[in-house]
Amino acid sequence: MSKSTSLYIKNANIYTEERVISDGALLVENGLIKAIYDATNLPAVLPENTEVLDGENQNVIPGFIDGHIHGANGADVMDATVEAIDTMAAALPKEGTTSFLATTITQSPENIDKALKNVAAYDSKPGQAEVIGVHLEGPFIEKSKKGAQPLKYIMEPNAEQFQRWQALSGNKIKTITMAPEHDKDGAFIKFLYENGVNVSSGHTSAGFSDMKQAVALGVRQVTHICNAMNGIHHRDIGVVGAAFQLEQLRAELIADGIHVSPEMLQIIYNNIGSSRLLLITDAMRAKCLQAGNYELGGQPVTVTGDRAVLEDGTLAGSILKMYQGAQNMLSLSGVTIKSIVDMASANPAKQIGVFDRKGDIAVGKDADVLLVDHALNIHYTICRGTISYKGDKLNGNN
Repeated sequence: MSKSTSLYIKNANIYTEERVISDGALLVENGLIKAIYDATNLPAVLPENTEVLDGENQNVIPGFIDGHIHGANGADVMDATVEAIDTMAAALPKEGTTSFLATTITQSPENIDKALKNVAAYDSKPGQAEVIGVHLEGPFIEKSKKGAQPLKYIMEPNAEQFQRWQALSGNKIKTITMAPEHDKDGAFIKFLYENGVNVSSGHTSAGFSDMKQAVALGVRQVTHICNAMNGIHHRDIGVVGAAFQLEQLRAELIADGIHVSPEMLQIIYNNIGSSRLLLITDAMRAKCLQAGNYELGGQPVTVTGDRAVLEDGTLAGSILKMYQGAQNMLSLSGVTIKSIVDMASANPAKQIGVFDRKGDIAVGKDADVLLVDHALNIHYTICRGTISYKGDKLNGNN
């Protein structure tokens, strides 16, 4: 839309929060959703210089929001450069991601400082995925559940340190992953919750009783469920069981079939459902690139055709693309395109308090829109009103 400020998508199924509008249309003006039409009230005249896109009976859904991503296409948030964020933001629309939380990793305070300052100063660009905040993953985590987080930089919860980091980020830290069992008196979690931070239990050895207490204090999320936490045991259902049982919790899910097996994906969906799941990638810099040797948090990572691992075989994030995770979920019993919209768009927006402008096809919201077929192959990605990616309609995505 370089020469026009309006875009009109016709002949499409429009997925709003309330319903699916068959044979509908969508008008975008100046980066926002201006109007939604059904077959009975289509406009007779369009604004001057409007670009018209024929939806060809495909589906218009909200853009995906990746609430946990470290890197892509050779770049990482911890590189702490404008170029790194630009590289990620330019690459992500191809997989349907229109906004994301720039995610840090446990590192030295100095390196976290640099990454947060970089995000604070970063301005999202037209036609790219928007940086809508920071996910601070660590360093307040459990050492025995560190996963790919560097051990030597793990520290105990520290409200003063967090406040310093929040100030450096320009108040952009939206989510923090921490081990709640290390907050002995609950003061840290309570402080975060009262200050509007989405507190996520992850890299944790918490049991079910720990999680009940943490939820009472303000924990509202589980980080990459099943990974870096206690699984379900018949005498203590742990964090996974807490996500099943406690309605206050939403749970991140890496749906690549590697971090969580296809069978467990089905069990998770059956027990949590689309209203409380958050599809993420947890991707590292090798996403979009060839197999080879990379790094994450200063640690060497080997990437093969489908996974990224540390030298000891520990999974080191993923190379998953959002549309692939969505397609994997769509293959499960009971999952529909509406379920995917909930898990990949609406829930993430609600979880971090941006649903007033993201995560839904509604008048006045940002025109972050995907045109997808019934198998969730991406035909178009539109970021804040700008066509950012045109897919191959015959072959889907690369």
